[in-house]
Amino acid sequence: MGLQNSLPPEFDRGVVTTVHQGDCHVSNESDLTYSTVLGSCVSACVRDRVANVGGMNHFLLAEQSGSAKDRYGASARYGAFAMEQLINKVLTKGTGKKSNLEIKVFGGGKINSALDDVGLKNIEFVRQFLADEGYVATSEDLGGNYARRVLFKPHSGRAFVKRLDSDVGANVARDEAAFAKRRVVIPAPIDDIELF
Repeated sequence: MGLQNSLPPEFDRGVVTTVHQGDCHVSNESDLTYSTVLGSCVSACVRDRVANVGGMNHFLLAEQSGSAKDRYGASARYGAFAMEQLINKVLTKGTGKKSNLEIKVFGGGKINSALDDVGLKNIEFVRQFLADEGYVATSEDLGGNYARRVLFKPHSGRAFVKRLDSDVGANVARDEAAFAKRRVVIPAPIDDIELF
C-alpha cells in the first residue's frame, strides 16, 4: 500500500522533499511538498501568505539542563535557533512582514516511555516561543501517543497529517532515543545577534 493511495489529490504529485531532524527548508515552488515523520519532535510550517513562500523545520529538545539562563535547558537554544532560522528564511524570501506569516505546528507525541515527556517539553517550548515572539499558530496537531507524518505545501500553505501505526511509531521512537542518548551538543547561536 503506497502513501500515494491515501493522500488528498494536491499532495500526490510533484516533488517531495524529506525534512530530517535538524533540517530547515524554504521554497516558493508550487509543485513541492515537504514531508517529515515526527514522534516527540516538533515541526513548524511557516508561510508568507502574500508571497506564497513557506518552509518546514524539524527539531527535538534533547533534555532539560536546569540552566538558570534557559528554562528548557541548553537544547532549547537549539529549538529557538530552529524556529528563528525558519521564520527568518521565510521573511527573507517573502515580503519581510511578520504580519503576513501563518504558522502551523505539529508533533510532540509521547511515543517512547524512555524519553519521558520530551514531547510535552517540545510542545511547551514551541507554544512559549511563538507567544514570546508575538505569533499565534493558525493550526496545530500536537501531543497524543502516536507518531505522525506531516506533509506541507510551502506555496499554498496546505498541510496534511497522517497518524502512523504503532510499528512505525516504534521505529521513530528508537531513532529519537538514539539521538537523545548521543546528547549531540549543537553550537548555540551567538546571543547578541538577532537574525531578522
